[in-house]
Amino acid sequence: MNKLIAWGIVLFAFILPIGHVAFTRDIVTRPEGSTCPFSPRTGWIVMVLFLGPLGWFLFIKARHRRRKARPPANS
Repeated sequence: MNKLIAWGIVLFAFILPIGHVAFTRDIVTRPEGSTCPFSPRTGWIVMVLFLGPLGWFLFIKARHRRRKARPPANS
């Protein structure tokens, strides 16, 4: 049972959040004039890798904040 709990923690705390960040379509490309060689997606994946669930929650909060700040599209 202990191995099952350990694999569950690894799966739910690291693998699923990294997969969510890697396959999210909302992450835009690098801003024009940026000097960073990495894309925003790579940066978020590194944050989730090092911070685990905390990095994932930061990613989710940033996505919702950006959605609220974006003006509605005119049809």
